[in-house]
Amino acid sequence: MLTEENIDAKRWDGIYKLLDRSSLIHPDFQPIEEIKDFVKEAKILVIGAGGLGCEILKNLALSGFRDIHVIDMDTIDISNLNRQFLFRRADVGKSKAETAATFVNRRVQGVNVTPHFCKIQDKDEDFYSEFALIICGLDSIEARRWINATLVGMADPESPDTMKPLIDGGTEGFKGQARVILPRMTSCYECSMDMLSKPTGFPLCTIANTPRLPEHCIEWASVLEWPKVHGDRKADTDDPKDIQWLYETALARAKEFNIQGVTYSLTQGVVKNIIPAIASTNAIIAASCCNEALKIATTSAKYLDNYMMYTGNDSVYTYTFQHQRKDDCPVCGQSALKLEFRGDKTLEDFIEYLKEKPDAQLKKPSVAIGGKPLYMPAPKQLEEALRPNLEKTLKELLSSGDEITITDTTLPFSLQIVLTLV
Repeated sequence: MLTEENIDAKRWDGIYKLLDRSSLIHPDFQPIEEIKDFVKEAKILVIGAGGLGCEILKNLALSGFRDIHVIDMDTIDISNLNRQFLFRRADVGKSKAETAATFVNRRVQGVNVTPHFCKIQDKDEDFYSEFALIICGLDSIEARRWINATLVGMADPESPDTMKPLIDGGTEGFKGQARVILPRMTSCYECSMDMLSKPTGFPLCTIANTPRLPEHCIEWASVLEWPKVHGDRKADTDDPKDIQWLYETALARAKEFNIQGVTYSLTQGVVKNIIPAIASTNAIIAASCCNEALKIATTSAKYLDNYMMYTGNDSVYTYTFQHQRKDDCPVCGQSALKLEFRGDKTLEDFIEYLKEKPDAQLKKPSVAIGGKPLYMPAPKQLEEALRPNLEKTLKELLSSGDEITITDTTLPFSLQIVLTLV
């Protein structure tokens, strides 16, 4: 007769057999009982309970990890249900973290998932220091930059316990990637910012006067035409009626300018800034992340070193490479970033350059030198006082070789730049 204890032991029987059979794993691996105990007791944090997070939670729970925490600030939307399988229609409006934890706890006996319904920024270093490793299933670059900078800042080379491995996964349609970041040892997330595409934006003058793309027509309908017709009522991007109105309005605009390609689904994508999500891609990337977690926790195989890219839209292709650390990385580097810029250009020109720089991804940067602000976009009174500096040349404001400090709402740290004027 099966008791709860026997069921609990047999549930993870396959994993334990793997850790007993050295022929199936790394030849240097020494199977010992303490490793199984560590997997049971290790506290794991999952950041994000969306498409990736649901898969990650399920995989961890069925791979022998018992003490799992999940943090997510979002609530469940009906559009999540096609791929976030821990949720049901009755859960719409509820916390993703709390609902996911309840589901896993109910379905997998012996596992305790603890939810945190909040922003990751609401937790301090003491909270993150509790975990053996952290897995990210985020859809936000800003959140990734924040947790990366936090974990790198916590890591002390003289104290191994302060180094928290970070496993990061991301998907977009048929594509995805997984990576392992060992703070202060491997390249960090910030080291690879230049690999990311800058978010698309459209100049208002183009949208209003000379549209050339279907996206221009949709933005026109959303940004300019909607307020004219509907006043202060904002478009509900989850309401099919509002999306239909935007689609029909954008389509009429497109016909006026002989532009092809405005569709209902594209309208949804533009106004909601949707990243296409496919359940099977999420499953592939989540599986890769959880395999890396198991390898790191057990040392049963070499972990990823350090970046895997998956491309499924053109057959099936994966590529693994070692992304190198940058000496001038503002988070894990040893030196300030060095830039050359024309001294006869204005401060405004330099700020616009920073906004376009792929490895910076800034929105509203502030610039200071020696603790003295040269320009700040807020508060209003300070912005107005510093606005004349925007028209001054860099030669008027600083000397070649000066170190300037850049801050921005998107940065969880200050960016130090040694600026050489040419």
